[in-house]
Amino acid sequence: MAEALLAAAFLALATVAAGLVRVLRGPAPADRMMAAQLLGTGGIAALLLLAAGSGGWAILDAALALAVLAAFASVAFVQAASGRSR
Repeated sequence: MAEALLAAAFLALATVAAGLVRVLRGPAPADRMMAAQLLGTGGIAALLLLAAGSGGWAILDAALALAVLAAFASVAFVQAASGRSR
């Protein structure tokens, strides 16, 4: 069972790599932000699968931190795109 979870984590990391290409070559800022959100989601999925597969439950803290950072990044992008600043 652990091998299947680790294989799924590897597939999630492959998705993150594909998203990284879009971040670097995205034609528009919105495309790059959506790819960055994909990086966050794929990274969280990979960390959660890795924690379940290896039994290293401390990895859950890193997944939670990545989730919070991804949410703040999207809020910051929307504020910057709309021209609002504090």
